[in-house]
Amino acid sequence: MKVIASSLRKGNVVEREDGKLYVILFAENIHPGKGTPVTQLDMRRISDGTKVSERYRTTEQVERAFVEERDHTFLYADGEGFHFMNPESFEQLAVPESVIGDAAPYLQEGMTVQLSVYDNSAIAIELPQRAIYEVVETEPTTKGQTASSSYKPAVLSNGVRTLVPPHIATGTRIVVMTADGSYVERAKD
Repeated sequence: MKVIASSLRKGNVVEREDGKLYVILFAENIHPGKGTPVTQLDMRRISDGTKVSERYRTTEQVERAFVEERDHTFLYADGEGFHFMNPESFEQLAVPESVIGDAAPYLQEGMTVQLSVYDNSAIAIELPQRAIYEVVETEPTTKGQTASSSYKPAVLSNGVRTLVPPHIATGTRIVVMTADGSYVERAKD
């Protein structure tokens, strides 16, 4: 479907003249005092990850590809990639590691994620904002140090290193942000 360049936003997927799909990383409409207004797009080619910068006149037509965004349940990972199941149709989908990227350590069996699917292949993943992991290694708790605001290093059950408050001990389940692995709070369960 053709749309005008100025309507494109971050996360949209477009099909360029080369027939390949690109996901928009950054979009900006520029209106100079003199001359034609333009739309600056920074894009990443989905097939191989190459980044491209392109400028279009704001009224120029661009082919937009519509991507289906649907919840999927993570099942397991093996040599073929990461396997997800559509909870409505029970169809399974294998996603290559290149699409998962740095989200891989945060995937847990049974976790619901949002996959962007185009032409029966996943092109992007969105994890839940927060997830619960167990602290498997950290320094021992020091008595009287709980009031200080200093954090200590810890290793989580998924292998990610993070910083936790001094009162958190080994074996404690904590909530972390999946975007950067930062500590949020002690798990309520």
